[in-house]
Amino acid sequence: MPEKFDVIVVGAGPAGTACALTCARAGLDVLLIERGEYPGSKNVMGGVLYRKQMEDLIPEFWKEAPLERPVIEQRFWVMDKESVASFGYKGLEWGVEPYNNFTVLRAKFDQWFAGKAVEAGALLINETVVTECLVENGKVIGVRTDRPNGEVLADVVVLADGVNSLLSKQLGFHKEFRPDEVALTVMEVINLSKDKINERFNLEDNQGCTIEIFGDSTKGNLGTAFLYTNKDSLNIGVGTTLSSMIKAKLKPYELLDYLKNHPMVKPLLAGGESAEYLAHLIPEGGYHSVPRVAGNGVVVVGDAAQLVNAIHREGSNMAMHSGLLAGESIIEAKNRGNFSESTLNIYRDKLHDSFIIKDLEKYKDAAHTFESYPQYFKEYLPMMNQAMSTFFTVDGTPKREKQKQIIKSVTAEKGRLRVLQDIYRAWKAVK
Repeated sequence: MPEKFDVIVVGAGPAGTACALTCARAGLDVLLIERGEYPGSKNVMGGVLYRKQMEDLIPEFWKEAPLERPVIEQRFWVMDKESVASFGYKGLEWGVEPYNNFTVLRAKFDQWFAGKAVEAGALLINETVVTECLVENGKVIGVRTDRPNGEVLADVVVLADGVNSLLSKQLGFHKEFRPDEVALTVMEVINLSKDKINERFNLEDNQGCTIEIFGDSTKGNLGTAFLYTNKDSLNIGVGTTLSSMIKAKLKPYELLDYLKNHPMVKPLLAGGESAEYLAHLIPEGGYHSVPRVAGNGVVVVGDAAQLVNAIHREGSNMAMHSGLLAGESIIEAKNRGNFSESTLNIYRDKLHDSFIIKDLEKYKDAAHTFESYPQYFKEYLPMMNQAMSTFFTVDGTPKREKQKQIIKSVTAEKGRLRVLQDIYRAWKAVK
């Protein structure tokens, strides 16, 4: 007879671990299954962890978690081939408790986080692949794994198996995602001494900086790049939608090499040694791509539910909060003794009442707009750099004349009406 648990969580990333921790604390019998050698071994993200959603799970977690640096500065670069238009915010208040966000290395952080679920009573099994959900009379009753006698039963199965969730696809919760609904991100960890990082990014010990990069970092295609500071290493990465990669015939590793050798980026990496190289699919479809998230005996969380805000580069915080909400809903279902879809839809309702769905709905048309109208990345971002170069070049031309030159150069090429239409369209997509 297969072993029976209250809850089986498939995937020990931020979403799955948050759910397992919440359920285990309530006294539920929880099995957490991870396909990698250890939690975090199969995961990649830019490397930013937001404090609020993590603190909801573990108060003052920063006193013991394996974090890299509290972020005190967030920069945004609009990049052209030989220039950067830069803006951002640096605040020392972010460098003291309770902080705002942190850079992290997922391999370290995920292991620690999963360990907290284990301390609360969850059973963690690594290097185990869940091959399918077991369904009986229209209800998910457990999972089948690749281990001998690998069937395990549960009242509820939580699918936290990532962006390309084969298990939710098996259940018919979503179809194959289109190339414009997912992005391929490649990232490299580059070792660099703490002193050099502090000097190059104008930081002190225990201060971090993040740089989000748009424009030439993706050769004008829809996507972004990033450069984040760790204690003694840097995370650098770049991602574009699969549809953009296919259209432009881009190879991800070539795009990363292009970014690393860009004249604005290369000096920041000089002397560093490559330590790790990772690639991962990221959900980009947003609100319109969120699948069914609850069924009879099953819920879907995190990346598997497409819960990523691509505009603000938020994913891990949404994953953790969705895991918390799923855990609370499962506890309620346990108290009722009812694990039907109608009961587990408590999770769906909580999700829609939270910042997660509200933020995704706010930007529901943004990705489609920028994908359908490539001029925003291919034309307008370079124009911004050229305009700033013109305006800030001191050559004896009055500033009012420079302003007229900039406006004329933009409207002459595209026409005033088209420019206004493009501005209005972009505003509608992000308002």
